[in-house]
Amino acid sequence: MDREGWNQRYRSSDLVWGAAPNAFVAEAFGDRPPAGRLLDLACGEGRNAIWLAGLGWRVTAVDLSDVAIDRARDLAAREGVEIEWIEADATKVAFEPDAYAAVLISYLQIPGPELQQVIATAAAALAPGGRLFMIGHALRNLADGFGGPRSPAVLWAPGDLEEDVVAASLELERCEEVIRVVERDGETREAIDLLVEAHRGS
Repeated sequence: MDREGWNQRYRSSDLVWGAAPNAFVAEAFGDRPPAGRLLDLACGEGRNAIWLAGLGWRVTAVDLSDVAIDRARDLAAREGVEIEWIEADATKVAFEPDAYAAVLISYLQIPGPELQQVIATAAAALAPGGRLFMIGHALRNLADGFGGPRSPAVLWAPGDLEEDVVAASLELERCEEVIRVVERDGETREAIDLLVEAHRGS
């Protein structure tokens, strides 16, 4: 969707994905000491960015939707954390090179060539030794899982993501499907996500 499409989505309900951080983000960063600057690409309403800032990370958070950014600013103020918010298209924006200890890409469901560009942008922004963490809807979720986009073009396939990360000169540590439990209408469903962890060489 374009900016206005996302703005309409965010206007349609209060906190589309809730205020708590994504469970996989919380697992990955919860026991990791804050290591400086962190870049959250496609941050939405800021749930992960705000939680990470509360841990002590110095967060820069980016999203296409001005409605989402405004809502995220309000939530951050309520939580008493400071975050640098940037309203921008993650596929077209550049950042200070070699500057971030970590980059987070969470549920950025865009066509493959655009996602490749975002991964390259993330890699350029990482400092030596910096880490990339990605979580998103897996391609296999379309047939075997619950929820998520219905277009295969924006779903993540393990082989493609592995190639994109390596092409960005990052060292791949993990690229695998994970199960996310979803409670909907009193029923428990399983969604299939893809989790990627990589780092830039020192």
